[in-house]
Amino acid sequence: MIHQPVLLNEVLKYLDPKPNENFIDATIDGGGHTTAILKKNGPDGKVLGIEIDPEIYQKLKKNIEKSKSKNQIFKRLILVNDSYVNVGKIAKKYKFKNIKGILFDLGMSSWHLEESGRGFSFQRDEILDMRYNIAENKNLTAVQILNTFSENELADIFWQYGQEKYSQKIAKNIIKKRKIKPIITTLDLVEIIKNSVPKSYKYRKIHPATKIFQALRIFINQELDNLKIGLEEGFQVLEKGGRMVVISFHSLEDRIVKNFFKEVKNTGLAAILTKKPITASALEIKENPRSRSACLRVLEKL
Repeated sequence: MIHQPVLLNEVLKYLDPKPNENFIDATIDGGGHTTAILKKNGPDGKVLGIEIDPEIYQKLKKNIEKSKSKNQIFKRLILVNDSYVNVGKIAKKYKFKNIKGILFDLGMSSWHLEESGRGFSFQRDEILDMRYNIAENKNLTAVQILNTFSENELADIFWQYGQEKYSQKIAKNIIKKRKIKPIITTLDLVEIIKNSVPKSYKYRKIHPATKIFQALRIFINQELDNLKIGLEEGFQVLEKGGRMVVISFHSLEDRIVKNFFKEVKNTGLAAILTKKPITASALEIKENPRSRSACLRVLEKL
């Protein structure tokens, strides 16, 4: 396991795994959080780990199989290739009950950026795909969207899902460029973005293309709609006294989590344990820059 989990100490503090308790890791990725939970909920406690991307799933499965003989804790892991929107059906299928906690780490996998070759990173020269699950996701790719959507449709995506100030101008320049040649690669798109925003953008903390790439990824994978469904499903499978821990990485996600928590609290079915979102310490940010934008919120089912 080489995955570096974000806010690990905080996740363990609030999930508070005890011997023989069961948990769901709805976004298992490289298994960092799950490994830490399994070390605390033995000898009979289990973790149901869900991973949407079949390539990450297969990679993790191989790593676990290699580790099982040396590390017995992984015999208590149920690994599933699916989406957390189906967490209720998955728990029912595997007869996974008495669930004391569920974790949603909404951060994008480092593997997607560094190894997938699907165009998630604006720092690599790759084909613009941006789907998490190529095998089952019938959604349009980023290439198809950028070369077929109207100027207003593109601008709406860039603003709604990326909150990009120059969304209209970027969309207009995309239309101009694609009349000359199709927009196929990440570098094609980055060049258009750089030529569409003020020069001062070069001196900001984030890359000029960050928000556009975020917007396309969220739109293609229906991340915000799926998050709403996943939170509702996750809350349903929790037993009373069980906790939901959610780590989000941008304001659009965090707003959905915050509003969902408030809604459930107002029904009298839950209590919010974090008045304000918990963020990473300076030390963790130094060791793992990905944690810089992480926000953790916790809900307890009553």
